[in-house]
Amino acid sequence: MINLSSPISEEAIRELKVGDQVLISGVVFTGRDAVHKYLHDGGDLPNGVNLDGGILYHCGPVVLKDDNGEWKVTAAGPTTSIREEPYQGDIIKQFGIRGVIGKGGMADKTLAACKEHGAVYLHAIGGAAQVLAECIIRVRNVYMFEEFGSPEAIWEFEVQDFPAVVTMDSHGESLHKDIFARSEDALAQRR
Repeated sequence: MINLSSPISEEAIRELKVGDQVLISGVVFTGRDAVHKYLHDGGDLPNGVNLDGGILYHCGPVVLKDDNGEWKVTAAGPTTSIREEPYQGDIIKQFGIRGVIGKGGMADKTLAACKEHGAVYLHAIGGAAQVLAECIIRVRNVYMFEEFGSPEAIWEFEVQDFPAVVTMDSHGESLHKDIFARSEDALAQRR
């Protein structure tokens, strides 16, 4: 396991390779469809959100207030990332993102941005939303809650030992692309 603390330097990201298992500690921001489209269309990040060297998590968490009025994350599983493909590469470039966490992988535009700007795609395990929520030690803030609603808001989480696997690296390698190509070859041989 490789320990990563955000913000992350480009040098640290460029050392990662497809297949590396990481444990992330530090600040992670969530962002789903509404946030990606908003930023891609020229929207500004709210004051307090700094993605430079940071990690963006494709996640619509379940967050409730406890008896003390504090936010508590009860589920924080990854969302399918490919929906953000039209936007992700530009957002990596514009905001200096070093890591994107999600599930299912992304395509060529994001892979090219990872290579050019020094970023990685990190696959989190789907179906483990409650386990991953345990890695969130504190909700530091929430942004754009009124505009987008809870699952689409930008949540600022402090995480400790959040597990993920590098499946797209800054060297142009993509585990998703490789598996797809091997699957197509296997299908072609069966025909």
